[in-house]
Amino acid sequence: MRDEVDRLVDAWRGERPDLDVAPLHVLSRVSRLARHLDRARRAAFSRHDLENWEFDVLTALRRAGAPYRLTPGRLLRATLVTSGTMTNRIDRLAGRGLVRRLPDPADRRGVLVELTPEGRARVDAAFVDLLRRERELLAGLSGGDQRELARLLRTILGPMDEAAP
Repeated sequence: MRDEVDRLVDAWRGERPDLDVAPLHVLSRVSRLARHLDRARRAAFSRHDLENWEFDVLTALRRAGAPYRLTPGRLLRATLVTSGTMTNRIDRLAGRGLVRRLPDPADRRGVLVELTPEGRARVDAAFVDLLRRERELLAGLSGGDQRELARLLRTILGPMDEAAP
C-alpha cells in the first residue's frame, strides 16, 4: 500500500537524487499523523468548549490527583510554556470558572492553582472523547503493533524530552 509520503519521497528522489531522503519515510509520516491527531483533539475538545491549551492545563491539574492543585511553576514544567503565557492561561481559565487560585500554605508569597468541579467535569468528559478518537486513529494496528510503535517512538522522544528546558 502506497501513501502520500511515498509519493513525496519519490518526487524528492527524482528532484534531488544526490540526497538521502530516507528520514522522510518516518518523520513525514509522524508529521502527518500529528496533524490528524491535532484535528481529532480539536474535535474532541470543541465538544466540551475547550481549546488544546486549556485541555493541557486542566489535565495537568487532574493528573496531580486530589485536591487537583499545582503551583504555577509545576504547571509550567507540565505544559512547556513560559511563565507569562502560563499566567495568562491561568487568568483565562479562572475567568471561565475552570480553575481558581488559592494561597499556598507552604509559601506565603505563592499561589496554588486548583481545578474547580466544573473544570474537572469538563476535562474528564473531553478526555473520554479524546481516547475514543485516538483509538479510532490506531484501529489499524494490533495491540502488539501499538506497543512496538510506542517503544520505537519512546526511543526517539526520550532524549529530546530529557534535553528540553
